[in-house]
Amino acid sequence: MPQLPAPAYPAGVRARLDADAKEIIARYPGSRSALLPLLHLVQAEEGFVSRTGMAFCAELLDLTTAEVTAVATFYSMYRRAPGGDYQIGVCTNTLCAVMGGDAIFDELKEHLGVANGGTTEDGKVSLEHIECNAACDFAPVVMVNWEFFDNQTPDSAKRLADDLRAGRPVEPTRGAPLCTYRETARILAGFPDERPGAVGATGGAGPASLTGLRLARGEAPQRVVRPRDGANPQDAPQPGAQHLSSHDAPQQTSASDPAAHPDAPAGPAAEEGE
Repeated sequence: MPQLPAPAYPAGVRARLDADAKEIIARYPGSRSALLPLLHLVQAEEGFVSRTGMAFCAELLDLTTAEVTAVATFYSMYRRAPGGDYQIGVCTNTLCAVMGGDAIFDELKEHLGVANGGTTEDGKVSLEHIECNAACDFAPVVMVNWEFFDNQTPDSAKRLADDLRAGRPVEPTRGAPLCTYRETARILAGFPDERPGAVGATGGAGPASLTGLRLARGEAPQRVVRPRDGANPQDAPQPGAQHLSSHDAPQQTSASDPAAHPDAPAGPAAEEGE
């Protein structure tokens, strides 16, 4: 059965999108170069790239709908169906997987009652496994609308999902404050993020990445010392150290690593004395 033509946007929506699209297209020497941000623009409107959105992009850029569809289906950041306000992505690439990413993903699927790419019945959360996001020194990593939540466990990830569904405040480990999927799409389309403090909230590499950079430059690596429970607060990492979100898992392994505390007693005798 032949597919009916995509319905048009309502007149008011079309006028607003036309104005935004004109601004986007003007940034590029060739109009078809604007396709990626235009797809983000229509995704910001409906929460996914609909047939109407693809027809809109094709019309403005003098492309066929087949050409637009080829791009929209190639990149994983474009949804082809409605989804949740918050997209939870669990990295299941090699390092995150062996550090617990696979377990996090499996438990979230069961906890939320959805499969990969599924959305909860309340429309709040969608779940997917994602490829590496260059945050291996924070593995296992979970992302929500492309903001980082580091050093996760199944329990911390489930608490994160529950807070998102309940509308409780959720703070990423690094980067800008969290916003909805549609708001994120508009920012990715190239429009200013006007939320207070969002532009200045940057992430940054972790200690392992920075150590590798220093070694590549021939510099001596700097040891990062974390205080043990009950230690003097003056021994805490100095300003500029990694910020931990309230949704990050406790880093018990790092805190108990003798290499991070060279002055602490080591061995079974030390464990018995604790």
